[in-house]
Amino acid sequence: MLQRLHEQGKRACLVGGAVRDLLLGRKPKDFDVATDAHPEEVYELFRHCRLIGRRFRLAHVRMGREILEVATFRAPHDEAEAHHEAQTEENGRILRDNVYGSIEQDVWRRDFTVNSLYYDFATRSVIDYTGGVKDLQAGRLSLIGDSETRYREDPVRMLRAVRFAAKLGFHIDEPSRQAILELHSLIEEAAPARLFEEFLKLMHSGHALACFRLLREYRLLGHLFPQTERHLSGAHGEVFEQFITRALENTDKRIQRDLPVTPAFLIAVLLWEPVTQMQQQEIDKGVAPVIALQRAAQIIFHEQVRQVAIPRRFSTMVREIWDLQGRFGRVRGKRIQRLAQHKRFRAAYDFLCLRSRAYPDKALAEQCRWWTDYQQSDAGKAARAAAEANHKARPRRRRPPRKHRARHA
Repeated sequence: MLQRLHEQGKRACLVGGAVRDLLLGRKPKDFDVATDAHPEEVYELFRHCRLIGRRFRLAHVRMGREILEVATFRAPHDEAEAHHEAQTEENGRILRDNVYGSIEQDVWRRDFTVNSLYYDFATRSVIDYTGGVKDLQAGRLSLIGDSETRYREDPVRMLRAVRFAAKLGFHIDEPSRQAILELHSLIEEAAPARLFEEFLKLMHSGHALACFRLLREYRLLGHLFPQTERHLSGAHGEVFEQFITRALENTDKRIQRDLPVTPAFLIAVLLWEPVTQMQQQEIDKGVAPVIALQRAAQIIFHEQVRQVAIPRRFSTMVREIWDLQGRFGRVRGKRIQRLAQHKRFRAAYDFLCLRSRAYPDKALAEQCRWWTDYQQSDAGKAARAAAEANHKARPRRRRPPRKHRARHA
């Protein structure tokens, strides 16, 4: 791609995390390109390309199995506003920004110094305008420009700071750190859907536990999962934190071994103490336990999605994991086989055993042992084989064919 842009007389640079990781001796997970070519020009140059974004216009180019993000060099905010192409709220948050500029201007628009390094294809050299290489060597994460201004422009940068600090093992420099402690409430101004995307990046980074601890240190968790933070500070907070810690450690290990993970499991963990205490309040009113759990889940999710939007496919899975917890103690007759064949059995079983290791409850430990032994038995193996066969036999929903878009001159 870089060569193709260069051949067309365009400046083409590898930028951001890929350059940072290569300099650190790590394998990059993705590659971003910065260029003076406008998005429409990139679209015309590459066959498998689509343009995305309103706030920042970007091109996504498919190269084999990889998707490369191509961004045009951007101009400073004041110049963008002069061209009436930038929209900013009174508090400084950027809503739209599509004015293009030079590489010398673009660098000051990036967030952290270690993410503002460019590898220029034409000169085969690394360009460092902000002292990013020095910060890499010092293990330091520093914002470019005034910290308060940069966080006000985009509060999600506070979450990015946490994620990069955890991922790289860096410390956040004092100005950037102090600004988070003062402005953490601005996170609530970000769209709930965008916060869910950031939550996924934090929890699936392979450093979820470190991210979680930094979120608490910088008082950010309470703006993402307020009910979780309240219960961590409550009567059962120590045990609840141990439960969460074990789940995050397990998630990190699975990701490092390239095993599949689902955000539903961690959401079920983070909201477990809130939902069980709410369930108990309903039971105290005379509501049956199963109905009480359903009502509690509805109340908990109603409050949670105000902060972080959780897609229904995940919230449904969370409810199923919770619901199955009450069925593990019923080890009689056909109930055993039906539970073992449930599509959420494995996730619910893992959740049960995680609870048994975190909470001092002999009944939980016994249930975990019983179901562990059952899965090793002939009956258990037959039940899971039947469940897998049924899952494969189900007809998959067919999506309607996509409309082919016309390419514009």
